[in-house]
Amino acid sequence: MGSNLLRAGSWLVVLTTTAWGQTYSDNVRVELANLRQDMLLLTQRVGELSMSVEQLTRDNSALQNKANQSYATIEQLNKAVADINRTLQAGLAEQKRDTLNHVSAQMERLARQTQAAIDALAKNQATRPALQTSFSDEFPKEGINYTVQAGDTLSGIAKKNGAKLSDVRNANKIADDTRIRIGQTLFIPQGK
Repeated sequence: MGSNLLRAGSWLVVLTTTAWGQTYSDNVRVELANLRQDMLLLTQRVGELSMSVEQLTRDNSALQNKANQSYATIEQLNKAVADINRTLQAGLAEQKRDTLNHVSAQMERLARQTQAAIDALAKNQATRPALQTSFSDEFPKEGINYTVQAGDTLSGIAKKNGAKLSDVRNANKIADDTRIRIGQTLFIPQGK
């Protein structure tokens, strides 16, 4: 019996070891299957990440090319500013030249007009009768006072009041008939 027991215990150990070995082996297989599945998922994910990195690399390269094309260097900017300054200076010089020519033409025109006016005045002075510079006391001492109105002339005032023009000139010592002014009081001799 002891030997049977020993044999049964051995057998139990063998069975237990075999069952445990079988369970262990099953567990190892399950774990290996799980690891294989995880490896497949990781491989797939690494492939996706590799494609994303490649796309980012292409995009970065395209952006760098674009940046190199759309940005100017300081030297290019300085050259552009110098070109603009030259164009601006040339435009200003041309505008200044045009303005000076225009002003010069206007000054010449004004000079001609002024000279023509001076010539006309000189010609007019030459044809005007000499102004009376001495006055006679030979005029009636009685008369009226008259205040010059707008539009009055010395000859018109004399005629309106029935006086001689020479008497009005002598009484008021007027050398130039055009020198009477509005509001001026004149003595108009009457009688004789």
